[in-house]
Amino acid sequence: MVMRDRALIEGVRMSTFENVYNLYKSRSLDTREASALLGCSVRHFYRLRQEYDAHGVEGLRDGRVGRVSPHKAADAEVEVMTRLYQERYREFSVAHFHDFAVQNHGLTRSYSWINSLLKREGLVEASHRGGPHRLRRERRPMRGMMVHQDGSKHEWIQGVYWDLIVTLDDATSEILSGFFVLEEGTESSFLGIHEVIENYGIFCSFYTDRGSHYFVTPVCGGKVDKQNLTQVGRSLKQLGIQHIAAYSPQARGRSERAFGTIQDRLVPELKIAGITDMDQANRYLREIYIPSHNAKFGKPPASDKSAFVPASGLDLKNILCKQEERTVQNDNTVRIHGQILQIPASPERHHFVKAQVQVNTYPDGAKALFYGPLCIGEYHADGSIKP
Repeated sequence: MVMRDRALIEGVRMSTFENVYNLYKSRSLDTREASALLGCSVRHFYRLRQEYDAHGVEGLRDGRVGRVSPHKAADAEVEVMTRLYQERYREFSVAHFHDFAVQNHGLTRSYSWINSLLKREGLVEASHRGGPHRLRRERRPMRGMMVHQDGSKHEWIQGVYWDLIVTLDDATSEILSGFFVLEEGTESSFLGIHEVIENYGIFCSFYTDRGSHYFVTPVCGGKVDKQNLTQVGRSLKQLGIQHIAAYSPQARGRSERAFGTIQDRLVPELKIAGITDMDQANRYLREIYIPSHNAKFGKPPASDKSAFVPASGLDLKNILCKQEERTVQNDNTVRIHGQILQIPASPERHHFVKAQVQVNTYPDGAKALFYGPLCIGEYHADGSIKP
């Protein structure tokens, strides 16, 4: 299933380049705009142009898809180096430790590799520079180039606090998805992303705060770990969407201002409408408030072109969900978070004892078991098997 999704995403990437290249050839975009839309440097855009002109769309295919990098470090090597640093060289600087590891412990990796490893494991801190002089960030020129998502806990109904999850477009400030939940988290993020892709298409980048469901941050207030991905980060990587972390409230100014406007206007509207429960509030939000908000506060984009790409062929349900690995027990069951999932008899295999399976947990709590690409069981939120 993962290999199939990677191939589909590779097709989306090549299709995106063709669309952007056609706009570039027709002079609708210049080189800088085209490279920004593709998320690459101007130099790399020149390389892609040369490959496309020489070999057509097949020249864009990434030969690394489906292959393990020969430079990837083995888990054992990573464990040896981290344990070595923790137990013997904790007082050393990274450069000093690298020298000793090369001389005395057979390390053949570069300084950059060991530096990245120790930072990723939270064993050393990145050096801090002075705060930058902040400038107003210009909007992205096209719809779908950047999408913001944020949550706001507020007293939306008198005496009742809910989290409002809003996903909006950077180019226009239009709300693409909005709904109330009891608590912001991984499931609400998946639901917002799914609604946007389903209604508009795959977007280029996703801009969020550093909440624990979005990023792993080894040091409080520090840089996010871009190697150790959360479930949301993993799903965005599968979809080819760049995940961007905001490092200050000012950086999220666009979404913060939107929430201020929503709170000022939506609370009294819900009160006047006599709404007292979440289902009613979500219906009012989708059918009445969001269309009127977008009509009043939406901004026209600098370009009438769109960066959204259709997601046809992608199994969004099984990408935008929690994916966890488990080993099947001797009684053909899988245990996950206090639930026992019984695997039914299958014509494909006599039993699945000791097999490694993937458990997909969907935003509504339902689950499914996969043995490779084969779905071997589907379950309700309470763990009971579906027919």
